[in-house]
Amino acid sequence: MKLKVYLSGEIHTDWRERIIQGARGLEVQFSAPVTDHSASDDCGVAILGPEERKFWHDHKGALVNAIRTRKGIGDADVVVVRFGDKYRQWNAAFDAGYAAALGKSLIILQPEEHDHALKEVDAAAQAVARTPEQVVEILRYVLTGALPG
Repeated sequence: MKLKVYLSGEIHTDWRERIIQGARGLEVQFSAPVTDHSASDDCGVAILGPEERKFWHDHKGALVNAIRTRKGIGDADVVVVRFGDKYRQWNAAFDAGYAAALGKSLIILQPEEHDHALKEVDAAAQAVARTPEQVVEILRYVLTGALPG
């Protein structure tokens, strides 16, 4: 069995790299949004032309990025959504809802202090993990049936 895993959410820490590194040797294909913040923000105007107002600048970028996001989530067997400590990730909440609506297996990765704020998101998930290593162990279990240790 091979899993396609989409890694959505905050872009300010190394959580993606920790999951990808930890999953070495497992039959997992990872995909993700563009994590270069300025490239993600500016893709719309870089490709489709400039906008005078910041709203339309951001709107163009969001639409272009949505093509990649929809493809990644649609192709995925499992969607991991990370909610970080520092920023509110509205896009991550949207990705979690979209994945749930498509019937994708959903793993939420969040610190404990977000439990109340994300209770509805967590209720749609198959698992709520606290560390990237726990996500890796879930993937390992799904693929091999092996428990940690």
